[in-house]
Amino acid sequence: TAAMTRYVTVQRPRRVALITECSMADNVAADCPDVEFVRPCNLCPHMKKITLAGIHRSLATMTHQVTVPEGVTAAARRSIDAMLAVPAAAAVVGAR
Repeated sequence: TAAMTRYVTVQRPRRVALITECSMADNVAADCPDVEFVRPCNLCPHMKKITLAGIHRSLATMTHQVTVPEGVTAAARRSIDAMLAVPAAAAVVGAR
């Protein structure tokens, strides 16, 4: 989401759709009044139910486990590994 925000604030497109949490698009729109935001906002009714306390409880007790088929797991792992590699790559670029 940081890259999306940076793109809009730096590039200043005439029109943009941020396909993410509605409140994030609202925050960027407030900072970029000259950009027209297409708002396909559909709030996930479950997203706001997630809390740090709930995450901690699930991890501490290992409850609410989700089983994912191996084919899906392999593809998801590649995506997660790529996302986790971004901060390390950014640190190397910033060190130059």
